[in-house]
Amino acid sequence: MTQVVVIDYGMGNLHSVSKALETVADSEKIIISSDLGVIKASDKIVFPGVGAIKDCMAAFSEDLKETVLEEIGKKPTLAICVGMQMLLESSEENEGVNGLNILDGKVTKIKSLDKIKVPHMGWNKVKFLKDHFLFKNIPDSSFFYFVHSYCCLSSEDALTETEHGENFISSLAKDNIFAVQFHPEKSQTVGLDLYKNFLDWSI
Repeated sequence: MTQVVVIDYGMGNLHSVSKALETVADSEKIIISSDLGVIKASDKIVFPGVGAIKDCMAAFSEDLKETVLEEIGKKPTLAICVGMQMLLESSEENEGVNGLNILDGKVTKIKSLDKIKVPHMGWNKVKFLKDHFLFKNIPDSSFFYFVHSYCCLSSEDALTETEHGENFISSLAKDNIFAVQFHPEKSQTVGLDLYKNFLDWSI
């Protein structure tokens, strides 16, 4: 049985993510855990995040961070919202925070322009820049749900983009890692389709 672990480091919408995964799971076992042994024994990793990136980075114990970095390097991994931002090089939030530097890109504050609200909250189109298995059976320019005040404007690993005043990167992919700024668990049918594709994804 495939075991999927949702990393619990005290900073994520763990239960809504887990419930969405369970909704589309076939034979997969979905576990919420910070146990190092469970993470090492898992087949796939989900890395969520909600709130300020500085708090999320600080919530990692050194042992948990070391284990997560090791396992993310070799297993299919899905990072969500601040979880995505943490995998990038850095963020200017909280006067500057270093990321885990796994994916290319830096996080900046969304510009508050005329009629452009910050935080960016609600449904918006996700436009494909490249093909990826996790968007299988999901049409280009589908609407996903966003809640964020910071974004990545450019990345060599960019997979999709979304417009909110200016174009920002709404998902990235590199090798075994797939990362999204939006919340699949809040995105109704297309979000569940993406979670199902993740469970079916093999590398």
